[in-house]
Amino acid sequence: MRDFYLPAGLVIISFLAVVALLAPLISPYEPTVMDNAQLLSPPSRQHLLGTDSLGRDLLSRLIWGTRISLSIGIIAVGISTVIGIFLGSVAGFYGGRLDSLIMRLVDIMLCFPTFFLILAVVSVLEPSLYNIMIIIGLTSWMSAARLVRSEILSLKERQFIQAAVALGASQLRIIFRHLLPNALAPVLVHATLGIASAILLESGLSFLGLGVQPPTPSWGNILIEAKSTLGVAWWITVFPGLAILVTILGFYFIAEGLKKKLG
Repeated sequence: MRDFYLPAGLVIISFLAVVALLAPLISPYEPTVMDNAQLLSPPSRQHLLGTDSLGRDLLSRLIWGTRISLSIGIIAVGISTVIGIFLGSVAGFYGGRLDSLIMRLVDIMLCFPTFFLILAVVSVLEPSLYNIMIIIGLTSWMSAARLVRSEILSLKERQFIQAAVALGASQLRIIFRHLLPNALAPVLVHATLGIASAILLESGLSFLGLGVQPPTPSWGNILIEAKSTLGVAWWITVFPGLAILVTILGFYFIAEGLKKKLG
């Protein structure tokens, strides 16, 4: 069972990544094309996952939604991880007042529930794909910063770091050549879980109408319609929900596998 998580997660996420990259080629229909003759059509040979209330093919919308959701998750986590690594490295290496200032900023940011903080910012700015990526990234860096800081505080007391200092290595060389490479293992696990969290955040925002705006398909805004069609079109709820579930499980499996391997 120990070796199950990482391969299973890689298979799931690799499949989703291929779907996202090949969306223009494998999508049976254009995701925004409406067909008035196929409104709320159940799964059939013509529409494998059925259609929505505007006659749009659900499979096509899910395929294109995969590209949107994965892009948001990866880019948002990339932004938050870069910010977290930078601030955590500075705080852990230099210490003193700079460390206290950065950690107080982290504490202040953590006082606000992340989802409601994002809601407040999104409600002020225009909801769009790029704004969602940036906002999630700028409001999710705190855990990465604390993790990197704690790792560097531990590592800089090791003998190989003290030897590098004694040999006259510059501070930047010590940070980027010796400290960060040894501190990134837990950050990698955290970032993998962060992608799953970012996808859930985007889905929640889109479900509330504050995320990716129609007609651009995302798993969250596909689910908006499910509120009014649940009694007559179960497929609009089930298939996007399964897509989100499988994606979250894939990233969880990768994170769990990395945690076991990197130890």
